[in-house]
This record gives sequence, C-alpha cells and structure tokens, in this order.
Amino acid sequence: MAKRSYKALQYTVIILIITALVTSFLYLNRGTTEEIIEKVVKIDHSKEIREVLDKFDSIYYAGNREANAVGSTVVITYKGQVVMTKCYGVRKAGENDSIDEHTIFRLASVSKTVTGVLAGILAEEKVIDLNEKVVNILPEFRLANDSNTQNVTVRQLLSHSSGLVPHAFDMMVEDHVPFDQIFARLNEAEIAAPPGTIYAYQNVMYSVFAPVVEAKVQKPFNQVMQEKIFEPFEMKDASLDFESFSQNPDKAYPHQQTGNPEKPVYTPLKLNNRYYTTAPAAGVNASISDMGQFLLAISLKDDDLFSEDARKITFTPQIESILKRSYYRNWGALGTKYYALGWRIIHFKNHTIAQHSGFVQGYQSEIAVCHDSEVGIAVLTNSPNSYTSTYIPAFLSMFFDHQKKTEPKASINDSVPETFNEEEVSN
Repeated sequence: MAKRSYKALQYTVIILIITALVTSFLYLNRGTTEEIIEKVVKIDHSKEIREVLDKFDSIYYAGNREANAVGSTVVITYKGQVVMTKCYGVRKAGENDSIDEHTIFRLASVSKTVTGVLAGILAEEKVIDLNEKVVNILPEFRLANDSNTQNVTVRQLLSHSSGLVPHAFDMMVEDHVPFDQIFARLNEAEIAAPPGTIYAYQNVMYSVFAPVVEAKVQKPFNQVMQEKIFEPFEMKDASLDFESFSQNPDKAYPHQQTGNPEKPVYTPLKLNNRYYTTAPAAGVNASISDMGQFLLAISLKDDDLFSEDARKITFTPQIESILKRSYYRNWGALGTKYYALGWRIIHFKNHTIAQHSGFVQGYQSEIAVCHDSEVGIAVLTNSPNSYTSTYIPAFLSMFFDHQKKTEPKASINDSVPETFNEEEVSN
C-alpha cells in the first residue's frame, strides 16, 4: 500500500508541475488548465487496439451465446490500463441476478499464479530463499526416501519438480482430508525421480509452500497473501477460504452441463469446499475486477508493486513441461513448454506467454500475460464449456497480428529466457 501511495504522490507532483507550467502559458494558449492537463496526462491506450477489442467482443459474446453459458466475465489490460471488462449472464441459472465486476468466482488452479507472484515478491524481499531445502525450514517434512527428503527445495515445490508422482494425494484432497493430516503422510507418496529432474503436476506439494511461508514470516498464510497481494494490488473482493466465498452475497454459483452438447443446458450445483485444503494451489476466490488489478500489477515491464527482479524470479522457466497436445489444442503449434513459479511458459506467435488454466467442479478460469507487449487477459466462468479456453488464444492471436502491422519491429521478450538456468534449479 505504501508503494502505491508513493506512486500516487509522484503522479500528484507531476500534475502540480504540469499545472504550474500550463498556468504560466494559459494566456497564450487560450484554453483551460483542466483541458490541457487531461490531454497531457491521460492517454487512452484502448484506442491503439480498438479494432482488436471490438472483434474480440463479438467473438466473446457469440461464444457465450453458442455455449448457452450461465455466467462469464473477461478483463483485458494493456500498457497499465484496463481496456475491456465484460460481464455476461447471471450468477445462478433460473434467477435474475446478473454477473457484475465484483461477482466472486473460484480461480481453481489459477490460484497457483497468485501464489507464484507472492513467492517472487517474498524472494525478492529476501524473506524466502527459493533454493533452501524444505526440510531445513520444516524439520517434520518427510518423503518416501531420504535423498528426496533432504534435497527438495522451495523452488521445486512451486515448479512441480519435487520428484513425486503426478497429482500425489489429490484423492485425499477430494475427500476433504485436512492438510496437516496429508502433510504427515507425505512419506507414503511414490517417488518418481530425484528432485529437479522431471515435471509432475502437484496440488499438495505446491501447497507445502504455505507452512514454509508461515514458518518464515510467523503469520498465517492467508494473512500474508492479504498483506502482500490482495491489499497492495487492490484486489478488494479476493479471499482465500471457503467461508469467505460461501458467505459472499455476490458469488457465482457452480453449474454442470447436461443434455445435448449441441444445445447445452446447465443445472446449478451445491457449493463445495474441495481443494481449499490446498489453498495456495487452488483456494483463491476473486472477481474479474480483482483479476484486472492483478494483471495491471504483473503485466508491466516494471511496476512499483511488482519489481523487475520479482517478475524475473516468478516467470523464469524452471523445468520443461510435457503436456498432452489436447491441453493446447486451441493455441495451435507450440514449441517447447516450461513451468515457472505457478505459471506455464509458452511461445506463441513469436512472443513469450505466461499462462494458466483452472478447473474445479462448476468453475473454469483462464489467465495469460505477455510482458513484452504489456498485455494481459483473464476469463472466469461458472459454466465450463469448450468455448472458455478459446477466448485467450483468439484474443492474443488478433492482438499480435495487429501489433505486427502497427509495430513491425516488436520482438520476443528478452527478460524471460527460452530455457531455464540449470544452476537455479539444481541442488
């Protein structure tokens, strides 16, 4: 909050200086101070990509209509501004409460992107050393063999490279087993490889980051998230627990698709608290307004709230991520894919993209950011359908085509390397 206040002070000083200068020449310019200041200070970047935004608006509306979506929201940021926010449909099928900018959705695995940004900030502040062994922080941390126990780092927790088999303990999470009980049984999980050698997607191991943070900061994880992300980023609707979500009157209810896929019908589901036990991995609740604020903070090449160093820590690829082609079926041909700290890193149309998807029963979320173009986009829905995952690649494809026409020299972002630094992920 202090950083944002300082930034606001900077803008205030700039405006005062401009006001003084304008006032000095006001007589010659024959205009009002306010008009001239607005022209100097306020730039509407949406005009630069208006054609793209209008085309995407049509695609987004048509997709929701075709899918018979109950509710959906999208936000797009560009050069430090929210240039589009759209809200479609209602919070619950059969009722008339419309989705608005502050309607709360579950982010599911997009929560990992928020946690990854938190990790980058804490590492930049020297609160956490990502290369520190987890067992040195949590002496009770035990895996099935001593080698993995002694060598897994915090970095490997956050990049799905701890060496455990994919989705270890997810069934226990589904069954609502408390996290501390799962943590006590980590030594029962099958070991697939030494730490740092393979990618294997995790929710439980990713969420071991919570007790790591608590041990370092001596505060509950949700409080740290509130103080370091939600409050300074001005994510006013965001939370990290089921109680906050269930009690919020402006929440989107989950739905499942039934009937003919060509004419889908959605029926409401009961609210469920699955995966809140792995809150760092899947427990963030947020509105599309929150996602806009989040993207504003992380999409700029340098920002007071999220420094260049923190950005590099968060988005530097850590390990090659082998995924089924179907996962990226809407993106077309992609080269080698990587995982950073809570973010997937791909190359799309000669640009480096950081993105992630999330799905929990009745909710789907999508997010992507391109730092070289300072553009970000997020989509939230309470009625998952095949169209939801098409919106981000469709927008980015149109955006980059437009950018190529207007800025032919635009190049790939040098600040996010194409390959990871082996020294940073080694033991």
